[in-house]
Amino acid sequence: MQGSPVPNEHETVGAYALGILDDAEATAFEAHLATCEWCAQQLDELAGMEPMLAALADLPGSGTPAIGESLSAKPRPRLVEKLVDEVADRRAQKRRRSFYMVAAAGALIIGGPFVAVATNSGGDGGGRENRPLASSPAKEAFDGISDKITATDPNTKVSATVAVQKKDWGTGTVLELKNLKGPLKCALVAVGKNGERETLASWSVPEWGYGLPDAKSEKAKEPLYVQGGAAFEPNQIDHFEVVTFDGKRLVEVDA
Repeated sequence: MQGSPVPNEHETVGAYALGILDDAEATAFEAHLATCEWCAQQLDELAGMEPMLAALADLPGSGTPAIGESLSAKPRPRLVEKLVDEVADRRAQKRRRSFYMVAAAGALIIGGPFVAVATNSGGDGGGRENRPLASSPAKEAFDGISDKITATDPNTKVSATVAVQKKDWGTGTVLELKNLKGPLKCALVAVGKNGERETLASWSVPEWGYGLPDAKSEKAKEPLYVQGGAAFEPNQIDHFEVVTFDGKRLVEVDA
């Protein structure tokens, strides 16, 4: 604070114990610590004090000397206030970092089912080339299932391949769709031999579509992969349908 005396090396022991000194400050204090028995003793007493100060930092009206004086090390009130303020600032920075990490993770999840593509310039500075970096979990699951059925609708030209896998809870599926133009909202439906219908998954198709071989962008050329599941046993399913939200059937695949 303005007008306050600058803390001496002995007061730095609390900040050092909390790990809030920068490299230069920590190095300077360690040089002092090597010749100061009092600071070494204080450092031992302050060990494990950060959680208590962190709790104070979260309380309304935090940093009161009366609470600080009850701590085992009993530092001076001005030092307690300084340390609690610094811990509160560190915790606020951690909360902001956590928010940005969650936002980044959300962006990756929303990033979609198609293959991630990186664009690199050639060594001669000329043309650019696209190369796949990693496939989606849905595509990996699709590639790992051997039981697959494919069909193409003669009218819509949409091509669908359903990979089917028996599960303890019913049937797991991974759908691959090609020649699918957007924008659309679609669903994969399993139709049982008893006539019952179960929706296995639903998704939105952007305007550029999926699995279009003549598309201008690489992401539009990539097929769409969608995972789903049904309570039906595999032998109870008659066929699968890909339908739009307004009831139009895009393609039917026999089970």
